[in-house]
Amino acid sequence: MAETHYAPLSASFPFVTSYQTGCSSLPEVSRSTERALREGKLLELVYGVKETVATLSQIPVNIFVTGDSGNGMSSFINALRIIGHEEDASAPTGVVRTTQTRAEYSSSYFPNVVLWDLPGLGATAQTVENYAEEMKFSTCGLFIIIASEQFSSNHVKLAKVIQSMGKRFYVVWTKLDRDLSTSVLSEVRLLQNIQENIHENLQKERVKDPPIFMVSNLDPLLYDFPKLRDTLYKDLSNIRCCGPLKTLYGIYEKIIGDKVAVWRQRIDRECLRNSLGVRDDDDMGECLKIYRSIFGISDESLLQVAQNMGTVVMEYKANMKSQNLHTLRKEDWRLWMMTCAVVNALFRLFKCLPCVCGCFRRMRHKRMLLLVAQDTKNILKKILRDSANPSANLV
Repeated sequence: MAETHYAPLSASFPFVTSYQTGCSSLPEVSRSTERALREGKLLELVYGVKETVATLSQIPVNIFVTGDSGNGMSSFINALRIIGHEEDASAPTGVVRTTQTRAEYSSSYFPNVVLWDLPGLGATAQTVENYAEEMKFSTCGLFIIIASEQFSSNHVKLAKVIQSMGKRFYVVWTKLDRDLSTSVLSEVRLLQNIQENIHENLQKERVKDPPIFMVSNLDPLLYDFPKLRDTLYKDLSNIRCCGPLKTLYGIYEKIIGDKVAVWRQRIDRECLRNSLGVRDDDDMGECLKIYRSIFGISDESLLQVAQNMGTVVMEYKANMKSQNLHTLRKEDWRLWMMTCAVVNALFRLFKCLPCVCGCFRRMRHKRMLLLVAQDTKNILKKILRDSANPSANLV
């Protein structure tokens, strides 16, 4: 199979860890979500986002498995694929060095993923920088550093180079079954010692702590293997989606900003009763419902979104300031000041001064408008995050 090169994305989603992958443009279907947002049709936006994520999930991702020679990298790849060493499609394993050049493998458990079995770093005298260049680290989306027996200086050098590239990596300790059978320590203490040793060696070189998994290549269902697979599934989704979804969120922010600007002009120039379609533009509770509807975050809309996302509506309303006028006043001291009993009494007192009342009314409406717009941004952020990681709602 010919090697494929993927240009890395430099951007990262604001609410997930920084990742890089190969996708230079958003799928065309995402354009429909922009139109839906402009029209305040949040459910249509959700459909478009899900379709966008489904398209992004087809992007190929390279995973490099690397480490020192003899650490069990090929055996780990077989175990991750849940395939026996004797099967034709398995990676060759043995006591002596079996991987001389880069070899690629696929797995039905990880569609559109290429697992690269790299030659061990310690097998040659080359520097880790030359090794990274020869192995084409720049084409990789995620690294798995394999270790056993000891976490050597080579492992630390690999971690340092990968971190300097801004790439995601794991450390996987592969021969836990052997360690447990030969150690006089309890299992809990042994696991703690191994992890502490890895942390200490990385911290000396100022490498941020990566996810660490303790596994046995002999049994792909024991120890941290299930956790490793779950983490990998989530990270693959983030690797593929984070850059494009960040771009999409930036577009959404601009659309909301444009909508706020338009409505601020209406508040300044037009009759609010006509613009909002209400009988009394001083009825802030009723006006709040209209503003929420304009931005597509009415109670009915949020209920439809939650049902489509497979969760409860409170997942989207829990952190909303604009659930109702009471929560809005409680969460925002400026609006509370504008709508408190004393200010309302003064407002009624100055009814005879239209200019004063009109100015004060516009201030209240603009504040409410901004708060609803911010709630809309937060809800959109959650929709994008949950679409990229659908299992998040199940945890």
